Amino acid sequence: MGSDEERCPSGTGRLLAGVAWVVLLLGLWLWGRERSDVPAGMSGTATGDMAAAGRPPRVELPPAHHPLAAAAPRRLDIPALGLHVPVVADGHGRPGTVGRPADGVTPGEPGTALLVGSAALRPVDALEPGQEIRVARADAGAAEFTVEDVQVLSHSPERFDIRQTPEPRREGRAELRLVACAEPPDRTTGGCTADVIVSAYLTATGP
Repeated sequence: MGSDEERCPSGTGRLLAGVAWVVLLLGLWLWGRERSDVPAGMSGTATGDMAAAGRPPRVELPPAHHPLAAAAPRRLDIPALGLHVPVVADGHGRPGTVGRPADGVTPGEPGTALLVGSAALRPVDALEPGQEIRVARADAGAAEFTVEDVQVLSHSPERFDIRQTPEPRREGRAELRLVACAEPPDRTTGGCTADVIVSAYLTATGP
């Protein structure tokens, strides 16, 4: 039979055990508080669209500029792509040019202007919201547009119809749509299998 000293913990042992419990409980409390302080939508659990974690934050777009008087477009400039292309009034654009409907809305006036260049505008699929598009006009000024979004539409019943003037997204704005082939034309038909549609709106003017 052991002594009382062997059966009962010493005062020092009891103190150390108590300290250990306090440290453990404090750690658990801090861990729980840290979890509860995480804002909604930012918890450590991985859910939803994992690709969104690597995306840049949404670009804050500038306010719209008031529309301009009608003036025929002469040249399309997209600085981000190093693209400078003459605009002609033939609807579809000859090689090396951008076409516009002869009786359509001109870039800068109220409504939606349409510029089409199946081959000349093919690089526009690399544009991003917030980037600039400039249209030199016959009145010696320039209409400056800001890209709102870029879409690729396959040739299906809901595809973009260049024979119709698109409605503006917001009433009263001067808007612009650029239409191009998303990829080289089909070798058999010579037509596009998908369209790139760049939507932009007037945000400034320049010389």
